[in-house]
Amino acid sequence: MSALVIEPLPKSLLIRLARSAAKHQRTVSQEALVLLMECVPEETGPETEQPYFARRNLMPEFETMQQAGAFRLKAGDRDITDLISEDRDGR
Repeated sequence: MSALVIEPLPKSLLIRLARSAAKHQRTVSQEALVLLMECVPEETGPETEQPYFARRNLMPEFETMQQAGAFRLKAGDRDITDLISEDRDGR
């Protein structure tokens, strides 16, 4: 899990955070996390709906070759993962 350190934290803010945490029966850390989650919206939109590889811009030549099937396995070809596994097993 990641950590977040905020320095310097004004004492008055820490007191307000502690009071709010006690009111909600949480630790100060839990209260800070809840408040952050409420205030920082989750990103939504076209960039977060698809993984990077699906929305990347390909060079036109590469895209043409990909659409033509140049990178698909042909009959008799072996998947690269099989070749890597065999290589590892042979060591």
